[in-house]
Amino acid sequence: IATETQLLRLLGNTPLQVDVTLLHTATHEAKHTDAEHLLNHYETFEAVSQEKFDGLIVTGAPVEQMDFEEVDYWPELTRIMDWAETNVASTFYICWGAQAGLYYRYGIPKYRLPAKMFGVFEHRTRAPTERLLRGFDDTFMATHSRHTEIRRADVEKVADLRILAESEEAGLYIVGTRDGRHLFITGHSEYDPLTLKGEYDRDVGRGLPIDVPRHYYPGNDPGRTPLVRWRGHAHRLYAN
Repeated sequence: IATETQLLRLLGNTPLQVDVTLLHTATHEAKHTDAEHLLNHYETFEAVSQEKFDGLIVTGAPVEQMDFEEVDYWPELTRIMDWAETNVASTFYICWGAQAGLYYRYGIPKYRLPAKMFGVFEHRTRAPTERLLRGFDDTFMATHSRHTEIRRADVEKVADLRILAESEEAGLYIVGTRDGRHLFITGHSEYDPLTLKGEYDRDVGRGLPIDVPRHYYPGNDPGRTPLVRWRGHAHRLYAN
């Protein structure tokens, strides 16, 4: 529900009036979202498979440390991605969704990181004339929260793909197809001010090995209020 609210807030702050249809996978029983909420607000793929859409957002999911084929809804998700080729104008993949899309479409693997990529990082635009990056500064901030990564060398082997933005510290951030129909975002520009704090506090409470999110708390002190330095980029990205 938090992710849904974050995305709707960003879409709602653009000049466009956006009519949103929420989908959940029929082949997966959600453990973190109330079943009644899904029943009241979400559709399954079968209910919309005959419709056309201007855009599709494939969100992240807490399954990135599993092989793609081990995810119980992987066959259903690949059906949706195939359907989108002829029923959706453009698709926007977020975090694990970006890794899933690059793997399914191009065979690009993901790699386990030695420690979670966690925090707010500086990025640089690599294609300043790209329509998606209109109004971006040369450098901008964006959040990441992931245990795996995709690598530049693998993306550069695919002629259909362009690297649009990346970070020296966090790696690739925005990858797009040359026709602009597929956009792969490895981070979480949609995060609220306290989302990283919530993830950090949760993992600390569970006794999990987790570092303080980088470049997030003033003085790297979790006792202080985080600084929001990615909001402007998030609104520009979604507006474009």
